[in-house]
Amino acid sequence: MRIALLAPLPPEQTGIADYAAHLKQALEAKGVEVMTPLAGCGNEPRDAEARIAAFDWQGIDLAHGELGGGRLAEFHALRTLRQLRPELPLSATVHDPERLVWRRAQLPWPLSLVQGMPSPLPQMATVMADPLCLSEERKLAQSIDRLVTLTQTGAGYLRRRMRLPTEQVRVIAHGNQRIAEVPLPPTEPLRLLYFGFIYRGKGIEDLLDALVLLLRRQPSLRGQLRLTLAGGSEPETAFAPGGSYLDELRRRIRGEGLDELIEWDLDVPAAAIPALIQRHHVMVLPYRESRKLRLLGSMRGTSGALSWAVACGRGVITSDARSFAEEVASGNGAMYPQGRADALAEQLARLLAEPGLAAQWAERARLIAAERAWDITAERFVRHFETLREVMPHVA
Repeated sequence: MRIALLAPLPPEQTGIADYAAHLKQALEAKGVEVMTPLAGCGNEPRDAEARIAAFDWQGIDLAHGELGGGRLAEFHALRTLRQLRPELPLSATVHDPERLVWRRAQLPWPLSLVQGMPSPLPQMATVMADPLCLSEERKLAQSIDRLVTLTQTGAGYLRRRMRLPTEQVRVIAHGNQRIAEVPLPPTEPLRLLYFGFIYRGKGIEDLLDALVLLLRRQPSLRGQLRLTLAGGSEPETAFAPGGSYLDELRRRIRGEGLDELIEWDLDVPAAAIPALIQRHHVMVLPYRESRKLRLLGSMRGTSGALSWAVACGRGVITSDARSFAEEVASGNGAMYPQGRADALAEQLARLLAEPGLAAQWAERARLIAAERAWDITAERFVRHFETLREVMPHVA
């Protein structure tokens, strides 16, 4: 089988690029020839459209896209490909359902006149243009032969918002690497890990507030827990008009008297991620849903960081944002209402009071990891592609 993978790829620093690279490698190990017409393209829609038009599609059995992460290139590539090669079967993984891209590359006139103006005018224009964007998303979604989501929750939201029949959407869980089992560290201190890109909106403040609440209620616990803040700190994510978010967090930590409890491990190389995670008992993902995105829909994707926790055999305490409730429903972690630092503090207190809980979560995570290993996930994609070719036998 010869397919075209329309996706960002490393060295681009996005979770979807990492996902696509692992998928490509796993598919090739199964004998699938994977072409990458958009490799090195960046996120410029016109460049992506030009790549699609210039690519030699002779002998390609189907094309599969990776949509999400705020990227526009793959959306425009799939739309152009459907127009140029209507006979070619198309598939795509939607990482951020219930929408495909959430925004247009350009605002229509006269709304485009406010681009570059002070906030909130551009944001208001984006909301006003959303019906057009949603219409374009639905048109493409309905023209793609099969769509894939990473969770059942995401599949349901995508089907409803894009107005798709049930059989058009399939669920294939996020793949993970096979990583050798490492026992949990000694029970005390309890080692917590936040892992992911470090920028506003990830709920890190809620995690810090939860620690403050926990220690205020039970001061004796101060010597019994540690938190590591680890992840990407690229300028485009760590800096904003308000200044350095990392500096802001450090000031907050000092002001709350948490310095001695918190370690930093920034820009961790991929090869060092498993050891980082396995030095801890539990990962904490305190994500909050964006208030701005709520005006446009519900984001029901999952998390690459959560997938790493599963792969490394570690439990997760997560907010109920995105599709996280489904991801910890198998006994590999716990959930609390997003934005509720008090509820997160209660989960941390429970974990400290029940030392065996982290081990129970870790064991369940290891079982899930075996079910989702990339070689098994690749087999699921191969069957998905083969079914697509059988149902849509119109390859030129």
